Amino acid sequence: MSSLSKQHRNTGITLNSRAHGGANGFSKSSRTISTARRGKRAVKSNGLSAAHVDAIPVVTLILGDGVGPEVIGAAVEVIKAAGVKIDWDRQAAGAGALKRYGNPVPDDLLESLTRTGVALKGPLETRVGVGYRSINVYLRKTFDLYANLRPTVSFKGVHTPFRDVDLIVVRENTEDLYSGIEHEVAPGVVESIKIITARASKRIARFAFEYARRNRRKSVTAIHKANIMKLSDGLFLECARSVAKGYPEIRYQEQIVDAACMRLVTNPSSFDILLLENLYGDIVSDLCAGLIGGLGLVPGANYGDKGAIFEAVHGTAPDIAGKNLANPIAAILSAAMMLEYLGRSAAARKIRAAIAAVLRSGRVLTRDLGGEASTLEMTEAVVQAMRRSRS
Repeated sequence: MSSLSKQHRNTGITLNSRAHGGANGFSKSSRTISTARRGKRAVKSNGLSAAHVDAIPVVTLILGDGVGPEVIGAAVEVIKAAGVKIDWDRQAAGAGALKRYGNPVPDDLLESLTRTGVALKGPLETRVGVGYRSINVYLRKTFDLYANLRPTVSFKGVHTPFRDVDLIVVRENTEDLYSGIEHEVAPGVVESIKIITARASKRIARFAFEYARRNRRKSVTAIHKANIMKLSDGLFLECARSVAKGYPEIRYQEQIVDAACMRLVTNPSSFDILLLENLYGDIVSDLCAGLIGGLGLVPGANYGDKGAIFEAVHGTAPDIAGKNLANPIAAILSAAMMLEYLGRSAAARKIRAAIAAVLRSGRVLTRDLGGEASTLEMTEAVVQAMRRSRS
């Protein structure tokens, strides 16, 4: 550990300052090197980026805790079967890293993320009420990955109360109650502070509207509780309204969060893109997952202006870890989002089509979807579906 290492306030995580070269955690010199290795990248105005395919991408690979190694291993296998070569920089994080290195966020991990600017990550353990703060939240804040994108789309063959669900959750990733500013005021009295800024609110609203414009979505709905939190959520709405004026072709709506939850479980088709603060986005995205069959089907991505981390929405699922039972689809779909970010859109489409074909047939389904298939069997079914599509 370098003498430059320091303890960040309220994190419980020790890190090395060498991993922080730029304002968002990605060093300029390292980013230049990694960009040259994986091909030049053109950053789009919605925070997503596309790389030319003239080099093998270098990607940080974090297997994670619990079922992470199984589902991320499946994603890596599917990427390989799709014909995409990736130079994986394997790094440890979370509970596994804590046991091995004495630190849930090792210096090598931070330096790898600084160098590559992109990661495929498994779930990381966060203990409830005790222990170190969420590593997921920490990485998003450290590298300023301000936009969390969670597409929630129905699959034929998965039996749910609703069909044709097509929702996009856009969640602000860097502030709100997840800022982690809390303290004990007096014995038995604890205070948590909710941080909402105009800068972050406008930035995430702009991301949502740019995504809507580029993907020809029809509406953006800002979800809030401004009837109670008039200053914080009121500022969020004020910023969203300001940004919306620049996108007259996209319908802008607002809804109180509790009413939005009721409406989602009765008429999800009335929404298109949901724009939410951090906490609401975390909760509502899980609700949306329930509409299409569960967390095993929902991918996720965390975008910043200079990098991205891709991860499934679900957690570590310790009760089934190591048993070959986890559904790998969410991790595989997250990998497909990563391939699009890297400019491998054809491979991403191939993977999504294979997943849709497997689920539509109904012959290979994991237990969470009502079947008996194992993680390996589901992975192999997706690989075989891709091979059949080429024949």
